[in-house]
Amino acid sequence: MPKLNHARRLATLGRSLRLLSSFPTEQTAPNRFYSDLAADTYAQLDALSRDIRGVELAGSRVLDVGGGPGYFADAFANTDYVSVEPSAVELHAAGLPHVSSVRADGQCLPFAADSFDMVYSSNVAEHVPEPWTMGSEMLRVTRPGGLVVLSYTVWLGPFGGHETGLWQHYVSGAWARDRYTRTHGHPPKNVFGESLFDVSCAEGIRWARSLPGATCVGLFPRYHPRWVWWLVHIPVLREFLVSNLVIVLQKD
Repeated sequence: MPKLNHARRLATLGRSLRLLSSFPTEQTAPNRFYSDLAADTYAQLDALSRDIRGVELAGSRVLDVGGGPGYFADAFANTDYVSVEPSAVELHAAGLPHVSSVRADGQCLPFAADSFDMVYSSNVAEHVPEPWTMGSEMLRVTRPGGLVVLSYTVWLGPFGGHETGLWQHYVSGAWARDRYTRTHGHPPKNVFGESLFDVSCAEGIRWARSLPGATCVGLFPRYHPRWVWWLVHIPVLREFLVSNLVIVLQKD
């Protein structure tokens, strides 16, 4: 695999602590949370583009699969940016303009093959019933030599249950969902079995390494400092400590 020097330089302890401190504001201050995450995502994708494609991300044609209400559009303003979001409610949740948004399902993308230089998905795979179908669709619409960057929350990590708690999902996803509903008087935003699924590190790595038509060129924890990236290579341990896995593919 490439050394990913630019991406590694970004992965500092300070960045990790800054992102960790912002996670509790996702639902209370979404504008701030997602704007900060979008800027960090752009920086990481630009670094990966430099490391693997040998060019900066600016000017590239970029597809964001699961772009939500449009918080990422400003951060990608210097690219030819298109986002896909299946939910009309989510698409309009923030009241932002959607000049470059398409309502569609990531598991069946409405684009021709070989259309984009970079196709990425940020924290979406755990919300769809067939995440690897979505990943294969992302690869289909990527140009030869282009990159697919798929990052998702690992189920057995501390944030696998999302807003249902840090430990409740270890009992079971259904139990955590029902406990949240009893406690708050309404179901969580991310309902286990409907819009939240238990995706592991191991299955993502296995899919990435066996996918025809692409080479796996990067595997690392999205929010961790670079000196613990080795965690992704340790079975069992990675399921609990990686938290969010980044898979980087280059299309053949």
